[in-house]
Amino acid sequence: MDFRRKSKARLERRPEYENLEQNYKHNVLLYRMPPTEDIKIQEFEDLALERLKVLRIMEQAQTKGLRFLSDDWKEYVHDELSREGLKGYLRLCTNGGNTATNNISKHEFELQARRRDYISHFILRLAYCRTQELKSWFIAREMELFKYKFSAMTPAEIKHFLELHNLNYVPLTSEQKNAVKDGLIESTVGQSVAKIEMLDFYKVPFTQVLDLVRSRRCYIKHGQAYVNTHDFISIVGAKQMEEIEHGLKSAQRLIREVETDERLFALLKSLHTSYTGKDYTVGKDVKVPIESIDQLSKKSFPLCMRICHEHLRTAHHMKYDGRMQYGLFLKGIGVTLEDAIRFWREEFTKKMDPEKFAKSYQYNIEHNYGKKGSLKDYAPFSCGKIIQENVVQGSANGCPYKYYDQSTLKQKLAAAGLGTAHIQEVAGLAAKHHYQLACAKYFQITHETSQEVAINHPNHYYIQSQELMGNRVEKKPSTASQRKPIKSIQATQDNSMYMNADDDDELWNIAEATQKSLDATQTEAASKKDIAWEDDDLDLTAIDC
Repeated sequence: MDFRRKSKARLERRPEYENLEQNYKHNVLLYRMPPTEDIKIQEFEDLALERLKVLRIMEQAQTKGLRFLSDDWKEYVHDELSREGLKGYLRLCTNGGNTATNNISKHEFELQARRRDYISHFILRLAYCRTQELKSWFIAREMELFKYKFSAMTPAEIKHFLELHNLNYVPLTSEQKNAVKDGLIESTVGQSVAKIEMLDFYKVPFTQVLDLVRSRRCYIKHGQAYVNTHDFISIVGAKQMEEIEHGLKSAQRLIREVETDERLFALLKSLHTSYTGKDYTVGKDVKVPIESIDQLSKKSFPLCMRICHEHLRTAHHMKYDGRMQYGLFLKGIGVTLEDAIRFWREEFTKKMDPEKFAKSYQYNIEHNYGKKGSLKDYAPFSCGKIIQENVVQGSANGCPYKYYDQSTLKQKLAAAGLGTAHIQEVAGLAAKHHYQLACAKYFQITHETSQEVAINHPNHYYIQSQELMGNRVEKKPSTASQRKPIKSIQATQDNSMYMNADDDDELWNIAEATQKSLDATQTEAASKKDIAWEDDDLDLTAIDC
């Protein structure tokens, strides 16, 4: 028998990935220097929208009241990243500083994920440098993403991270720890003395960790704060925030120059209000007869669509913007073209003859369904688009939580059956400009449920309503894409707190199955999309931010 040790096969890396490895050396990076490569403008847009999806998931977790980095928060964010097919970000957020050195495809995928993460951050700086409100939103979400990625690292990976970024923080020696041992034990909550002795501690000026000082999670002596490895994220987070704030100021100084390109101007200006969820182009899985719309409008329509429906039934007419908003919504829930024409004709012909309807209005309905004109299959409006709509006198379109004054809004809520206390609650959220939160609260009240919902599209509101009432079966993910809950990550020195190889492979397989489905959908959509500037390159070296 041959007892000689067999050497592992050497990982062969393709030349194009060696350059990526030099530029993006870690899953968690400080965004210091802008990227220097040229990218196509279509990739520019794709990277921006992909990252925006991630940041909105962070925002939704906050909206649901989940404590940041708690097990529930991590599970929600993990599920949403997986559901949206954001496999690259999922890996960066859960794999710490590890590199898949024993699997060439995993390693190359991880390098590409690092690249997309890095470039997309600088793209969004250009979109969010315009106003203080946009800056604040961007910084808050970016810091949540950064801390989520950082929290997955082991102490050894944190040391590597510090060396890589030339952050001169050195752990205390045994002698230095013993000198302040009592203070470290008293200030480190939730750890035994034995585990505290195993932890690394760093000494920094207390002004760098004011959040830890405020929550009494560090020991302070002579103006120096003693911070353990698990709370070190506060120190690095402050460095990252400084980088982002400085970068936004640089981007703001250069934004006028960047916007001389009309293609970039349109994209960057509208990016924050871009809808990044499902488009609900057509309800293929269910058909809704128009005879049921009156009943559905009272039970399953969001307030904006209920108002549209009541306006149409009362006035027997609707202006163009209202017809677009309501007509595409009906299309999305499953009203067929034939039924849509019949529905609008029956109302409009109460005030006009059928010939005028056919000549002036029927074409628009057929156009929205992709049967006339450009043959484009138009998607229903998202909440973001409806909130941004311009509303004129006598029109039924727009978001009622934004455009109605408090008195009118309360009348509409009362007409929908809400009690005084509930009306005050919903109207109060609207008064604070939390329009989608007001809509979510309206959903909970009208459906008598405590279930937390995130409303970002009227058609999603309708689907959630139907599922809750049992009229529609929620589509379950395939067995391959189902996963076990992530185990609680405790702040200990045990190896059990980090993902092992089996967990990593499980995560990879889950995300890969999700991505295959997403790629098939995107490929089909891309084949229909005509991009006039397909071959244009964008030089990122000219953007110093």
